[in-house]
Amino acid sequence: MDGLIDQAKSQLWKLVNELSGAKCDGEKPELEIALYEYGNSALSMRKGYVRQVSLFTNDLDLISEKLFSLSTDGGEEYCGFVRKTSLEELYWQGDDGDPRIIFITGSEPFTQGSVSSISSCKKAHESNVIVNTIYCGDFKEGLETGWKSGALLAGGEFMSIQQDEKTDYIESPYDAEIAILNEKIDDTYVSYGAVGFESKRNQVAQDRNAASYGSTNEVERGISKTSSFYSNKKWDLVDASKEKDFEVANIKEKDLPTELKGKSKEEIGKYIALKDAEREQVKTKIRALNTQRQKFIEEKQKASSGTKSLDAAMIKAIRGQASKKRFFFES
Repeated sequence: MDGLIDQAKSQLWKLVNELSGAKCDGEKPELEIALYEYGNSALSMRKGYVRQVSLFTNDLDLISEKLFSLSTDGGEEYCGFVRKTSLEELYWQGDDGDPRIIFITGSEPFTQGSVSSISSCKKAHESNVIVNTIYCGDFKEGLETGWKSGALLAGGEFMSIQQDEKTDYIESPYDAEIAILNEKIDDTYVSYGAVGFESKRNQVAQDRNAASYGSTNEVERGISKTSSFYSNKKWDLVDASKEKDFEVANIKEKDLPTELKGKSKEEIGKYIALKDAEREQVKTKIRALNTQRQKFIEEKQKASSGTKSLDAAMIKAIRGQASKKRFFFES
């Protein structure tokens, strides 16, 4: 499963960017992701070799950090157990019009373990949660080992991918400049509060993690920072200032970054506005470059047969299922 985890690490920001064009009733929706690992023999057998890595969160840097901490150690894949656990542990908020989607991937029979895969899929369906299954291997083999029937029981789709297949990334003439702008946009984040310093440090760490999978992935991360999905209001004063109840007067002196300590409320407000303006300028440049980049990539892709990768499977399923729930995609 190392190949599958590698795909997830390398495709997170591309997935975010592909979904960032979504709108619901004319407004941008929020994206929350939860993460579980299973099938690792180092985990508790009593808990079905399942571990919650992250609760639902819109902190995408945290999800990236958690993904890069994962590795495999071989073991039984109890699909029914991981679905049952996620349904019980997670708070599936929102109304019935919100897409609630589980993706479960693996390379062993879908029916392993003491928890019935049939009952757990039916339970998901009753809870208005769609379960999509992705088998890592031959499509026919996935059919024969129960992966398709599991998806059908929960209103989802069955797909197969080659977990060790390398994604064919296309570099463009615009990548280098976007990568530079990715660093510049980081300078516009103004950390505050108890988690501010560590979260800012993690932002830079996830830049490095993205770059470790190639320049194209680094570029995708830079583009993701122009999306409404990439919001850090819990630790960044610029994002926090967009909230209706934000007041500079409510920020305690001890929670301010070094450059703002001892400043008046007016000076702090001007500093935040300055960084906000700088960020919007950088975002505008990245978006313009990405428009040209996408045209370049589309031309190159016309001659390519494509690959059966994790991100392509997930994007196809999410777009189709969200479109049935008053969502539409701009691109």
